[in-house]
Amino acid sequence: MERLVCAVALLLLGPVAVAQSGFEPLNRWKADMLAGNQTALASLYLKVPPSQVQTPEGKVQDAAEEPRFWSALAAKGPTDVNVKVLDVERPQPGQVNVIFRVEMMLRTNSGEKPFVVEGAQVWIQQSGDWRIAATQRGDLQPNPQRRLPEPAKPNVDLYPSPDKAQSEISAALAAAAKDHKRVILVFGANWCYDCHVLDAAFHSPNIAPLVNKNYHVVHVSVGDEGNKNLDLAEKYGVPLKKSVRVPSLAVLDPDGKVVYSQKQGEFDDSTRIGRLDVVSFLKKWAPAHAS
Repeated sequence: MERLVCAVALLLLGPVAVAQSGFEPLNRWKADMLAGNQTALASLYLKVPPSQVQTPEGKVQDAAEEPRFWSALAAKGPTDVNVKVLDVERPQPGQVNVIFRVEMMLRTNSGEKPFVVEGAQVWIQQSGDWRIAATQRGDLQPNPQRRLPEPAKPNVDLYPSPDKAQSEISAALAAAAKDHKRVILVFGANWCYDCHVLDAAFHSPNIAPLVNKNYHVVHVSVGDEGNKNLDLAEKYGVPLKKSVRVPSLAVLDPDGKVVYSQKQGEFDDSTRIGRLDVVSFLKKWAPAHAS
C-alpha cells in the first residue's frame, strides 16, 4: 500500500459499528456525524485561527467545508457504517492526532456498494475545550474487497515509536536465539490500513498457531511521514527509500542473517493476497525445526 498522508473513515446513518476511541471529543464528533448535525459539527472546529482544511482538491480557507462535507454524506443515508480508528497520538499536552477510516454501504444505480473515506484530524485544547485545528481527508471511494480478514477494531498501538525499532529487533533476535525461531520484521505504520489487515491475519485462528510456533514478529514504524527507519529497511534488504510501500517484510535468522526480504510489494495490498498466500509464506520461511 502506498503511504496515505492520512487514512480516515467516518460514518453516518443507519446500522453502525463505532469503535470508541478513548478520546471523548472524537466520540462527540462521531455522534454529530451520525446525526448529520452540521451546526454541532461546525462548533467543534477552530474559528480563531480558522481550522486548516486539506481536501483532495487542495487547501481550503473555509472552516465550514468539513461540516458541510460530512453532513451532506450523512444525508445520503449510508448503511452498515463502520468507523475504524487506526491511530491516536498525543505528541504534547493539549494536542491529540487521530487517523481513522469510515466504511459504509451506499446505494448506486447497480445496487448497494461498499465505500470508504480516509482522513485525519489534529485536535488542540483551547480555553479548556477541544477543537479541531487541522483536518485532511480523501475522496469518497469504492472500498475494495479484501482477501484477508479485516480487524473489527484496529490496534492503535500496533506500531511503536520509530526510535524503538532497533531495541525491539535486538530483543526479538535474543529471544529467537533461545527458542530457535525466526524473526519477521514488518515495516509499516499505524496509518497503513493494510498493515492492520496483515496483523489481523497473523492473529486469526488458522494462522496464529503457525506464527506463534515459528516466529517473533517486530513491527518497525516508518513514521508519520514515511521517512523513518528507511536505512534499517535497506540493511535488511527491503527497498523503501524510493517508494514507501507497506507493509513490507523481512525474515531473519537468530544471528540477524536475512533469509527473505520483500522486493516487489508482495504484502502491501490485501486485495491481492489471501490466507493461503500468508500460510504458504509462513511455512516456506519457518525454521528447520518446523519442517
